[in-house]
Amino acid sequence: MDRRHFLGAAVGLASAAFGVDACGASTIGATEGDALTAHTPDGLKLSARAYGDPKAAEILFLHGLGQSRLSWERQTGGFLAGQFRLVTFDLRGHGDSDKPAAAEAYAQGERWADDVQAVIEAAGLRRPTLVAWSLGGLVAGHYLAKHGDGRVAGVNLVAAVTKLSPDLLTPKSLGFASKLTSSDLAVRAAAIEEFLAACFFTRPSDAVFRRMLVFNSIVPREVQEGVVKISSEGLDAVFAKIPRVLVTHGARDALVRLEMSKRISSFNPRAHLSIYPDAGHALFYERSERFNAELAAFASP
Repeated sequence: MDRRHFLGAAVGLASAAFGVDACGASTIGATEGDALTAHTPDGLKLSARAYGDPKAAEILFLHGLGQSRLSWERQTGGFLAGQFRLVTFDLRGHGDSDKPAAAEAYAQGERWADDVQAVIEAAGLRRPTLVAWSLGGLVAGHYLAKHGDGRVAGVNLVAAVTKLSPDLLTPKSLGFASKLTSSDLAVRAAAIEEFLAACFFTRPSDAVFRRMLVFNSIVPREVQEGVVKISSEGLDAVFAKIPRVLVTHGARDALVRLEMSKRISSFNPRAHLSIYPDAGHALFYERSERFNAELAAFASP
């Protein structure tokens, strides 16, 4: 599907929805969803939520570093929940999920891969579309490498880190590595706030930003120490084989270079690249109306 027809279908789906405000969030009020707990092979409990009709087409969301399942509220609180089965969860070390004290618990891609599989099983998902934001790109890559794409309807890579390479990350992004792992609490606290601010081209309201800062602040330092050790070796071949892939990226992303996403479409001819000119790293929040419409078009059977 070319860009013109893809966007046309997306707009058509969005206009068919009702009870939606300009940000793609429900004017009626977001549901809390159904609480789920996934159990990983290494003994962790992961906190998850499911929204919408269990019989509908499924979407599983993978958030970024320092974030939580609450990052997706403009998706779960909008028209998508009326058309799809949506599942969000807190990655290991994040949100309400277990937080091992050792950095090693976050350094192996296979552990993250098994986490995704555990959530799929706990939620009873048949063949979800994966939406992978930022760190979620590495998580999705390792899931596909270990468990294959047979149970996945498609993958939406959202400003996704698919390769840990300095030339694909911004200098600002690279500068956070030492600050977020500092033993000095004052340094870490300042870095967490700066990192969250860097996720946005258009910053949220102060109230929303403070709420986001809370769940960013409860992520242990060991998570930051471990994720930089996750190997991305061999993942290019995995991403090259995905049968259906949508790649979305904000042109004003201050953390991940646009080249990170462009390279996926360069070696996967089936990839559709959608660039948001006035959005940053958290484009699904800043431009949620467009994002939700494009995701709906992509994830529809």
